Amino acid sequence: MEKILIVDDERSMRDVLSIMLKRSGYEVAVASDGSEAILQVGKDIFDLVITDLKMPKVGGLEVLKAVKEAAPDTVVLLITAFASTDSAVEAMKLGAYDYLSKPFHVDEVQLIVRNALEKRRLSTENTLLKREIASQSSLASIIGQSEPMQKILEVICKVADSKSNVLICGESGTGKELVARAIHYNSARSRFPFVTVNCSAVPEPLLESELFGHMKGSFTGAIANKAGLFEIADGGSIFLDEIGDTTPSMQVKLLRVIQEREFRRVGGTRDVKVDVRVIAATNRDLAKAVADGSFREDLYYRLDVIPITLPPLRLRTADIPMLAKHFLEQFAKANGKPVPKLSDDAMHVLVAHEWKGNVRELENLIERIVAFSTTPIIDETDIHGWLHRPAPPPQQSSQGYPVELPPEGLDLEKLINSIEKDLLLKALERSKWVKKKAARLLQLNTRSFRYRLEKYEIKGGTDD
Repeated sequence: MEKILIVDDERSMRDVLSIMLKRSGYEVAVASDGSEAILQVGKDIFDLVITDLKMPKVGGLEVLKAVKEAAPDTVVLLITAFASTDSAVEAMKLGAYDYLSKPFHVDEVQLIVRNALEKRRLSTENTLLKREIASQSSLASIIGQSEPMQKILEVICKVADSKSNVLICGESGTGKELVARAIHYNSARSRFPFVTVNCSAVPEPLLESELFGHMKGSFTGAIANKAGLFEIADGGSIFLDEIGDTTPSMQVKLLRVIQEREFRRVGGTRDVKVDVRVIAATNRDLAKAVADGSFREDLYYRLDVIPITLPPLRLRTADIPMLAKHFLEQFAKANGKPVPKLSDDAMHVLVAHEWKGNVRELENLIERIVAFSTTPIIDETDIHGWLHRPAPPPQQSSQGYPVELPPEGLDLEKLINSIEKDLLLKALERSKWVKKKAARLLQLNTRSFRYRLEKYEIKGGTDD
């Protein structure tokens, strides 16, 4: 039975509405003023609130604000004998469903109540349906039947509806963003935005504007006011990937918005309040970073309320057959090819491999195999060929760069991207994943190097 709260300082009006709505089959509660109504709203859940606009001390607009803060889905109907365009506009902006002037016909009120509650039912059903679809999709994207992954899925289900921040740790390529998405889409925030930002891919001056927005004229190129990602994510979740790569000054700004739930745009003069759940991720040992002074201790404890550590692929080898099958189907479909099968020996090779790049490395390998495969069965020779393929001495063109043009031709752009990505990874490995050193090896400035890392979704490493 749907529950309605009637708020009016006139007893006769409360009685008329109460009798009428009870006869229509609704459960009815009453409040004689705005203060009493706000107390009731804080203790109970109502489907609909009908409130007078003009009341002593606490008026209908204050009741409307309190209702929307406590239960945003509750429908509010305002009635008054002192109608004005300004008050009607303000009521609608605050989320009122409709606005009626006294005197009114009983039939008119009954019709509006029915329509309002029907709209609420449809909205609830739609939200639940979207949430169910998103939930199934997000959980289905986390592939794994091993014990470590089953525990991760259990944790996601347990903490999804919590309001607490989450810190996801794990090596590069383990699927931290997938877990973050699953947490969001299985939570009550799923109908609000899920916003992602790679903190290591954006230079600090731009990162502040990206996260918090800016005002027109606050810096060169700021030609208009811009909302930041925290503002866009209001009501939902923000995923701060590679949080461990942020600078000390940025960590201070992040601490404030997490702690105070407010921030100030670049060039702004007023604080903007937001309700955002922070899900952060890193491949660094943040506890160690706190100990050596490169990461703020107070920010670490604000983030590490719900810790989730993703296991590397080498510790969840039972999932490799399932993952390989998934990627085979995915890339075969993308390339318009029949889905090839892995022989038992090929699968043994995959399971025995070390997978330093984790799931991302496995995905990359399967994509290459599907792209070049011409047979329905992939055997261990094919796997070994791609995993341990020696680099042949390059033929040199007259211009001095490696050339190998097969008879059937090649996709030049794809080849160039592949070479560039390979060189980026080799430079990072040689520099022990110190980005500045790797950039120098390739004679790139830091900004160009970060751009290329983001382009190829290469994550991890440190600045110094």
